[in-house]
Amino acid sequence: MIADQAQDRMWRRLEGLAVGGAALYLAYMLEPDWPWWVWPVIFLAPDLSFFGYLFGPATGAITYNLCHIYGFGLGIAALGAAGWGADTATPWLVAAGLVVLGHAGIDRALGFGLKRRAGFQDTDLGQLGRKG
Repeated sequence: MIADQAQDRMWRRLEGLAVGGAALYLAYMLEPDWPWWVWPVIFLAPDLSFFGYLFGPATGAITYNLCHIYGFGLGIAALGAAGWGADTATPWLVAAGLVVLGHAGIDRALGFGLKRRAGFQDTDLGQLGRKG
């Protein structure tokens, strides 16, 4: 049972690496001329969801998870593809959504899973930090 859980975590981390790498590559293909500073600003934007923890671990877990599920970045990209706010597709918004998706994937690859209500350290990929 424990070996199965470890293998499951490994596969989810590898999936995160694949999603993150592919999403960032596709974003670069769409917007290769963005200034360098745009990339870290968009990439780190989902981490503003940490402020939800100011209102307790349950609220923090909800805000963090909403901004770190794959669907959040995909939703932003879909809005761009549908031409949200314009008559045609908006490539920069598609690319921004892909960067957010890349953030979620890289977080998974590094072991920062989705949070549980018990606290920031308790994730679906296991405990963060030192044990004991």
